[in-house]
Amino acid sequence: MPVDEAPDDDEVRESYNFAPGYHGLVYRADVPDYGAGPRHIDPEHEPQINEASTTQMENQSETRYKLQAMKWGLVPFWTKRNPDYGAVMKTINARDDSLAENRGMWNTMKQKKRCIIVAQGFYEWLKKNGGKEKIPHYMKRKDDQLMCFAGLWDCVQYEGTEEKHYTYTIITTDSNKALKFLHDRMPVILENGSEQIRTWLDPDRYKWSKELQALLKPFEGELECYPVSREVGKVGNNSPAFIVPVASSENKNNIANFFSNPKVPPQKAKLEPQAKPSPEKREDLNNDIKDEDDRITINKPSTEDNAPVPVPVSEVSRSKRERENDESEDDMIRTADASPVKKLPKSETLSAIGTTKKSMGNDKIQNKRKTRSATSNGTTIKNLPSKASDGSQRITNFFNS
Repeated sequence: MPVDEAPDDDEVRESYNFAPGYHGLVYRADVPDYGAGPRHIDPEHEPQINEASTTQMENQSETRYKLQAMKWGLVPFWTKRNPDYGAVMKTINARDDSLAENRGMWNTMKQKKRCIIVAQGFYEWLKKNGGKEKIPHYMKRKDDQLMCFAGLWDCVQYEGTEEKHYTYTIITTDSNKALKFLHDRMPVILENGSEQIRTWLDPDRYKWSKELQALLKPFEGELECYPVSREVGKVGNNSPAFIVPVASSENKNNIANFFSNPKVPPQKAKLEPQAKPSPEKREDLNNDIKDEDDRITINKPSTEDNAPVPVPVSEVSRSKRERENDESEDDMIRTADASPVKKLPKSETLSAIGTTKKSMGNDKIQNKRKTRSATSNGTTIKNLPSKASDGSQRITNFFNS
């Protein structure tokens, strides 16, 4: 269908939960506010008409069509004050059988102000347990095309104001076989781009006829109907999930999807068993351990039990350098208490564990390696006479003092 005029995007409310009072998209013939056909002058009821628009329509030879934003809930043109929400709720739908007679509030609108309401689908509630439980269902065309609801529109201007209000109502009829289980009423759905729509919107048909009444019948095409989220029942909620089937795999709130698609736990890294060392490697390891056991030890007075500890490499190197320096000095050395002693030959120096290799003086003491106690050195050496003339003394005195 041709469109010669369309509203701005912000004038029409796009919602997945469209409620009465919202502004929807209406398609109609571009006729004056009083409707199609000759103007019927009624000073008491007729609103003020834009004369420019009227003259333009009378001079037109070709019918123009337009999309317009209108409020859902028809307010008749003779209304003087803005009605409350309860009154508007009574005019959101118009029954097809109420249009059969030439009387009633719809009489003027059905002849001069017919329109099409464009929508993606509609909701209906299935009542259970005597109406205590209501399950929302969503209906749409099976071919996913837009729905074209037959409707009526009107224009009203309240007393003391200059603003015009455009409102509409949706015509309902008996449900088809597919929706009988859900409700006994459904909107009148006209086929897109069909001759039905052209007949319904034809401005030259400004008298109600049986032909127009015959268009108000249940939809003969295929519809898809399925339950949806109960959140759609709360006015103000809006989400694309409202038109997604409850049992669909796309529905995140469907608990069946939680069990049908369990999360795969991340695979744990497998620990590869370590290969056992070969006999040659084990022998090398044992040799390394033996080498470590052969390290030189020294006495540390700060340890708790005075047990020998390994000598760091730096100290071993330093002791070697000190011995080399000592050999180059004079015949006298100094010990920890700075007492002068006679330098001994290398054959009579102390071993690393604190025992003598040779006796001091003429008496020979058997060179035996003894285990040293953790609390005392346990060294017992016979008292040997020292020469008073040379000022020497027993070297063991420095360890026992």
